[in-house]
Amino acid sequence: MSQTLIAPSILAADFGNLQRDVEMINNSEADWFHLDVMDGVFVPNISFGMPVIKSISLHAKKPLDVHLMIVEPDRYIKAFAKLGANVLTVHYEACTHLHRTLQAIKAEGMQAGVALNPHTNISFLEDTINDIDLVCIMSVNPGFGGQSFIENTYYKVKQLKKLLLEKGASTKIEIDGGVTNKNAQQLIDVGADVLVAGSYVFGSENPSETIKVLKELV
Repeated sequence: MSQTLIAPSILAADFGNLQRDVEMINNSEADWFHLDVMDGVFVPNISFGMPVIKSISLHAKKPLDVHLMIVEPDRYIKAFAKLGANVLTVHYEACTHLHRTLQAIKAEGMQAGVALNPHTNISFLEDTINDIDLVCIMSVNPGFGGQSFIENTYYKVKQLKKLLLEKGASTKIEIDGGVTNKNAQQLIDVGADVLVAGSYVFGSENPSETIKVLKELV
């Protein structure tokens, strides 16, 4: 069995049966819950906010991987820590003072993640990579579920892996967007540590089995 972590994206869950889907993840071989928070400003969509995350955290038995697709994420760091986020990921493109933001996240006892949009170069993380616990490479344009995977992602993962080796960083590489059984193996092969899967998991006939299939890739 692979060491790759599987993080089903709650954005693709059935919000009319949210507790059922949370329990499914609890009982599956998934490792994390991936929660996309969108503000309608940084991305052209609004997802869910504090009350929904609070109710998920009451039932979730696995770490919460919270991905902030919002402007001015610093304003909400303490709030997400209180809600029980284990990993808090901010977008490089939304942070004027990235190093300070990373320190603020860590000061609240969370792991600090940085997400990169498809057009953002890996080299922008050279100066902060040793302060980053997780880099989330967006393999679709952020804002909506169900999009097609961007093929350039493989190249970006290789570039990031090279940077981690050069800097001696133990940062995890997460892939978010369009992950399926068609590309998961190749992503693992080039260095991905965490796979976020939304529509592929929740749109399948047996989500728990779909998670198991991803988890069994090596």
